[in-house]
Amino acid sequence: MGRRKKIQQLTLAAFFVAVEIIMWLTPIGYIPLGAINITTMHLPVILAGMTMGPAYGALMGFVFGMTSLIRATFQPGITSFIFSPFITVGGIHGNFWSLLIAWGPRILLGWLSGQMFRFLKKKKMNQHLAAALTAACNTMIHTLLVMGMIWVFFADPYAQALGLSKAAAGAAVIGVITSNGILETILAAVVIPVLVRALRPSIERMGLNE
Repeated sequence: MGRRKKIQQLTLAAFFVAVEIIMWLTPIGYIPLGAINITTMHLPVILAGMTMGPAYGALMGFVFGMTSLIRATFQPGITSFIFSPFITVGGIHGNFWSLLIAWGPRILLGWLSGQMFRFLKKKKMNQHLAAALTAACNTMIHTLLVMGMIWVFFADPYAQALGLSKAAAGAAVIGVITSNGILETILAAVVIPVLVRALRPSIERMGLNE
């Protein structure tokens, strides 16, 4: 790889990181919709994976996880212990599994987006359809992993923090998947193909579509 192309790639990667941080620091990252929030923080992660490859997607996932950890630590809510081992909320402590939840699904989101998009393109699928399918599938996988890991590692503390029985907390987890998860999936499926198309000239110029 030529030095110029490498600089171009690193510049684009820095742009994605900057976008993720700006979204985190502003209301753009979390959009209120009634009693729930739709997050858009997954969008740059998916886009980076699809346009720059799995490794860069994983890097963006790491950044997403870092912002989640920092937000949970310094702007804690009643369930922030799920994403940070450095705080105690209502006598409930975060732990090692908090780090795994904060980072694991986000890194996988970026890596898997890159792998899936490459696979679909090799199968000669229409780029717009491939982008929409990749974005939708990986957004839902991300949601299922996060909520599933919350239930596996923090079921009782999560129920306690919400002031619910374990059964009711389980219903709340399913509710998040069927509300936030579906809305975020639709958002990704609509927005990502448009962004991929807009970035296509730059991607081809840098040789990132190979």
